[in-house]
Amino acid sequence: MRKKLAASFITLCALFLVLSTFTAGAQYQSATIHKDLHIASVHGDLDFSLNKEVTVIVELTEQSIVEAKHSGISQSKAKLKQAREDVIAEIDEKTSNSQVNHEYDYVFSGFSLQIKASEIPHILTIPGVKAVYPNVEYTALETGVELPADAYSPHMMDSAPFIGSEEAWDAGFTGKGVTVAIIDTGVDYTHPDLAHAFGDYKGWDLVDNDNDPQETPVGDPRGNSTTHGTHVAGTVAANGLIKGVAPDATLLAYRVLGPGGSGTTQNVVAGIERAVQDGADVMNLSLGNSVNSPDWATSIALDWAMAEGVVAVTSNGNSGPNNWTVGSPGTSREAISVGATQLPYNVFTAKTMSSDGVSYASSAVQGHPSEEALLALNGKDFKLVDVGFGAPGDFVGKDLTGKIALISRGAGIPFVDKASEAKKAGAVGAILYNNVAGTMPNIPGMAVPTIMLSQADGLALLAKVNEVTVSFEIDFSAEVGETVADFSSRGPVTSTWMIKPDVSAPGVNITSTVPTHNPANPYGYAAFQGTSMAAPHVAGAAALILQANQSWGVYEVKSALMNTAEDMINPATGKSYPYNTQGAGSIRVLDAIKTETLVLPGSYSFGIFERTEGTQLDRQQFQIKNTSNKAKQYSVKFNFNREVGSNVRVSTTSTVRVNPGVTQNVNLSVMVNGANLQPGYYEGYLTVTEGGKVIEVPTILFIGQPDYPRVTLTGVTALGNNNFEVYAHLPGGADSYELAIYRLVGSQLAYLGDVYAAQDIKEHGIYEHNWNGTFLNGSVVPNGTYYLVAWVTKGDRTDYAIIEPPVTIRR
Repeated sequence: MRKKLAASFITLCALFLVLSTFTAGAQYQSATIHKDLHIASVHGDLDFSLNKEVTVIVELTEQSIVEAKHSGISQSKAKLKQAREDVIAEIDEKTSNSQVNHEYDYVFSGFSLQIKASEIPHILTIPGVKAVYPNVEYTALETGVELPADAYSPHMMDSAPFIGSEEAWDAGFTGKGVTVAIIDTGVDYTHPDLAHAFGDYKGWDLVDNDNDPQETPVGDPRGNSTTHGTHVAGTVAANGLIKGVAPDATLLAYRVLGPGGSGTTQNVVAGIERAVQDGADVMNLSLGNSVNSPDWATSIALDWAMAEGVVAVTSNGNSGPNNWTVGSPGTSREAISVGATQLPYNVFTAKTMSSDGVSYASSAVQGHPSEEALLALNGKDFKLVDVGFGAPGDFVGKDLTGKIALISRGAGIPFVDKASEAKKAGAVGAILYNNVAGTMPNIPGMAVPTIMLSQADGLALLAKVNEVTVSFEIDFSAEVGETVADFSSRGPVTSTWMIKPDVSAPGVNITSTVPTHNPANPYGYAAFQGTSMAAPHVAGAAALILQANQSWGVYEVKSALMNTAEDMINPATGKSYPYNTQGAGSIRVLDAIKTETLVLPGSYSFGIFERTEGTQLDRQQFQIKNTSNKAKQYSVKFNFNREVGSNVRVSTTSTVRVNPGVTQNVNLSVMVNGANLQPGYYEGYLTVTEGGKVIEVPTILFIGQPDYPRVTLTGVTALGNNNFEVYAHLPGGADSYELAIYRLVGSQLAYLGDVYAAQDIKEHGIYEHNWNGTFLNGSVVPNGTYYLVAWVTKGDRTDYAIIEPPVTIRR
């Protein structure tokens, strides 16, 4: 298993955390664990060996205004200010040069700090410092195309009607009186479809620190122009040519992502704080990173925003389809995390023929902007133009007007970008062939109708590209229901072991408002896809629910959306998607508004049961709220999707009577005999039934150690004389930890031997040890440059992390 590792894994699998010593010149002779009891906790990718300035987020033990209020503790801005000043003063004494950028006190207690990375360890022992987080980059990730003026209509935004928005409007609920904060790249509040939603106060620009939260224009020397926030805002509240989910809602814009659509934690947290204090009822964050942890500065801020009564909605991430890919802030315990779906669509078959009589058996539809555009290829002969990999430069000097672009997969260019370049060049379609053996995925929302071919068929066509024309026979094959997008990130969340996403909503080929950045025609529309596009459907739905049920709090809104969501079937299996893929399902707005029963929370984690002998008992509870004006009798039952037999027994009241307007606690006990169950997680559902109406609440239960990554953050620091300090974050401790050494040979990492080993690491945390440049048998490692790889086993799972930077031995 360890003999060879692909070199390409170096950047994909290794996250690095390099901690310098906490006492100058200290030498560690044995492995130790740093725990929160001794120093402030450290989260994320921080390289303390660097002598350069970085920005970090410092969280204080002094509770924020909102946290203190909900803890029953007296708190004031003055007291928080003093706590910050005390810590900052000690930081000034212990570091050579540092600067505070943002200060937080409302939903997060702390500040952002510019400091030399090598001096961060000095602040970890300062009294009052609770945790340090990196100021990570958040991005607005979406793909799509701007639509020409003759390509859109009021009916193009099919996603809002699909989730039931029109039915809610007909019932009198349009979001009027509800304020939604768009925490994003800014919003073009002058767009005619959005101008109605903004008052004199538009929000705040945290990038440039002014009161004009506009999108980044063309020509900003710091980076590219942006459109993302305007697209998100249109999905929430557009009311013009495009109609959003809550067309009469009020909008506030907070520009936390700047040029190029990127920003950092310090601005995102500041935006959350400002939106809460500005009186937002709902906030939407269509942004994220890849860190699967609930204890991230942004996630914490969202949790307390929810506690303060603001419905926080965030995208789940675009890193699917594997489990454990949800990233912050989608990992928030309390916020509503949203996965992306594709609306029901028709499947077409496609035959591709060349004029020399050859038919290409691998021909299939990859994607298209509309069925009309796809079917328009039938019955015509088209000239082909070879455009290589479809990079912008590959189209220069070539006439593609009315022709088909022949494009190779590869060069790191996304499929959608290849199709977009073909459209810009005037092509009416594209043939995209594989550059390796195997198949390619379907990609909805391509800018031009795109037919895909295998590598062999593509190369055969390429060989005669200037000698033949091509024609197509495209026919309807089948209809597919609403499906989860492959790119949508999956749960669970480490530490809390919660199901994520909470719900799903349309996020593929979503048409909404954008600025064109063209003064002659400044207002446009575009079709984008991503969980960024799914989240604002839920934010808009929350606005409708709050208007309809003005006494409800954030958790009633969240549960209403989850309890009434529509289960989705995976067409590949014919079975329901796992809850960690779809959450509770796809939202249905009017059902959520009208529900007379709420089960809280909307999903339920039993946690981890690790005992391998005998039974383990845990007592827990959930709630049923009767929102109607008459008493209701409910039947309650727990079910599991995998066979657990008598090894898991959940005991609770089988029937519960709840009076009108009352929230009833329902106690339960769960007994688990883990010895007879395979380690892993078991999804299930709680059914609450009343009068023929059934609510299914997703549940999850872990047996043994979950299959989270056993090692994540790693790093190495050279101490001189071929001595090194090596660090690794072990989220659950380890049964065994081994450090192996590899040499890069061609494209492979060749295994040379083990250089360190430890067993039975009980505590989780940052594990550190010295390595003196020798193998375990004592022989010296020859001169050269090598990669160290940490192999960690916990339970029945072994993971590895390639540690960077490489180490160099010189004797």
